[in-house]
Amino acid sequence: MDIRHCLLPSTLVLLAGCSNPQPPETERRPDPQAAAMREAIAQPLADAKAAAAATEEAAKAEQKAMQAADAAP
Repeated sequence: MDIRHCLLPSTLVLLAGCSNPQPPETERRPDPQAAAMREAIAQPLADAKAAAAATEEAAKAEQKAMQAADAAP
């Protein structure tokens, strides 16, 4: 058996094993750890925004009470 007879089939086997790379997925679900991390970061921010809104409402109510007290005499 000549080396040329072995080289051609082995080359064909190697080339058949190579294929085009698969394109990456366009949409991938986030990892569960990443979602938990995002939620852990977002929760304190939401609490801070709620506290800021409550503080602003209290300041407006206090301002109205002070204006009503000044206008009452």
